[in-house]
Amino acid sequence: MLVDTALGEDIGHGDVTRFAVPDDSRSYYEIEAQADGVVCGIGIALDLLTPLGDAEEDEFIEYKVVDGDTVLAGSIVLAGRLQTRELLRNERTALNFLMHLSGVASLTAQYVAKTEGTKAKILDTRKTLPGLRALQKYAVRCGGGVNHRMGLFDGILIKDNHVKAAGGAAQAVKALKGQAPHTMRVEIECTTVAQVDRAIGAGVDIILLDNMSMGEMKDAVGIGRTKVLFEASGGVSLDTVSDIAKTGVDFISVGSLTHSAASLPFHLEFR
Repeated sequence: MLVDTALGEDIGHGDVTRFAVPDDSRSYYEIEAQADGVVCGIGIALDLLTPLGDAEEDEFIEYKVVDGDTVLAGSIVLAGRLQTRELLRNERTALNFLMHLSGVASLTAQYVAKTEGTKAKILDTRKTLPGLRALQKYAVRCGGGVNHRMGLFDGILIKDNHVKAAGGAAQAVKALKGQAPHTMRVEIECTTVAQVDRAIGAGVDIILLDNMSMGEMKDAVGIGRTKVLFEASGGVSLDTVSDIAKTGVDFISVGSLTHSAASLPFHLEFR
């Protein structure tokens, strides 16, 4: 559905430039990576560029890599032969998905590499592009990251506004434990070490350390290391993530994985 929508917004009432090539023309092509990174979106490209059931015998498609593979600039990731008008009609949509999702996977892989040797896992967030959440979170997994909750329905996270509206952290936790499924762990956001101490006393399972200094995070982990899991969030970058991981947190959530990842460039060339 999503791919069809993307293709439809590009085609509109029809590709008016298609008449530049003969209707019976067929072309060989290759999709080439233009930078090093982690590839993601091969399946979508296959869906858009695979010859139809009534295709000519010499039409084909073959993939050289799978999602999650590391590619170097100049690597061929997909090749085939297809009806030229169909190829020109679908190539941009295929490349758009491939470039964006590979960008997310590649950025995730960079963060994961920075935390090697620690127990910290890199998480995504809900800061995703509308309509693309499932694909972006899949790309995070391809890059070696771990998905946080998919949405508001499959994970509990008490944030500062919840606490204010509930009249306090203890009240919010108590209300949730009375209403939420018993299989769901309760996570709460804390901005100070004192809040962490109170949250542990309230019986939460996970504490999100929001925009804390390195020293504060170490202190917080020291207080609750054997009682709760810790997630660090806010101010996370490729320059800081290694030091954050060394504080002993279990997870580090990075919104930029999905809202700010630069595309990994690919191009499709006729041969």
